[in-house]
Amino acid sequence: MTDDPRPIDESGAPRNGTDSATQDFLAHRNLLFTVAYEMLGSAADAEDVLQETWLKWAVVDLDTVENRRAYLVRITTRQALMRLRALGRRKESYVGPWLPEPLLTVPDVAGDVELADSVSMAMLLVMETLNPTERAVFVLREVFDLGYGEIAAAVDKTPAAVRQIAHRARSHVAARRQHAAVSATQTRDALAAFQHAVRTGDIQGLLDVLSPDVVLLTDGGGVVPAALAPITGADRVSVILRNLGAAAMRPAVVNGHPALTIQEDGRVSTVIAVHLENGRIAGLYAVRNPDKLSRMGTEVTLSR
Repeated sequence: MTDDPRPIDESGAPRNGTDSATQDFLAHRNLLFTVAYEMLGSAADAEDVLQETWLKWAVVDLDTVENRRAYLVRITTRQALMRLRALGRRKESYVGPWLPEPLLTVPDVAGDVELADSVSMAMLLVMETLNPTERAVFVLREVFDLGYGEIAAAVDKTPAAVRQIAHRARSHVAARRQHAAVSATQTRDALAAFQHAVRTGDIQGLLDVLSPDVVLLTDGGGVVPAALAPITGADRVSVILRNLGAAAMRPAVVNGHPALTIQEDGRVSTVIAVHLENGRIAGLYAVRNPDKLSRMGTEVTLSR
């Protein structure tokens, strides 16, 4: 990055800049990070996208920019699209199930129901089934409520084409996501019952909180032990979870929703997120890949 006219730190923010370009970038940084994260499911890649966005933004003639926020979102989207296509190739060789990188989010995120829903583990996994352009259009339209013209400029499509893509992506997501809204209180209660059953070895209590067709996904990335394929069914999942009995699980707010973390030697070794259907846990997502847990010690601010 020797061509960087204004060095940036590891978070993608310019260092000690006070000019107009820097002020605009910093003012919208959380928004840009959220756009990139929702498209990529990876905080590390989202931060790389922000660095690339800054390099391009720093050389823009701002006198020609009518809407600086929209222009920054456009740059971020294009950079994220390129990285998303490259990520697709990397995921093909990933060892075991791939799960999004969990984020320890500030309480304000949970207060924005639509934003929290859009960054939940379950929703990010649904968005993984969209192609890159569909995902970009869905995120920009459904989460950030951008106009079709703005989105068209970001994804190099006509507004008419973007309308069609948005409709297709919306239908695709609606067919694959949970339909009933679940409150944070319901999730916390289910997690508390789950935690108690695991800690006490109460298999019946565990079966009571798990949906009969629950799916457990564990992401170790080939670095730490984890199941290499989804585990389905309450009986099979409960057998696996019995091994967590001695682990100290702690509540946390991850991706805007209640979750559990397991610590070993003072560091988070596992993040367990869930989604509920009909009051029971229907999806369990255990992220164990240490490369995806390095940010779990710092709260992240997401915004729209």
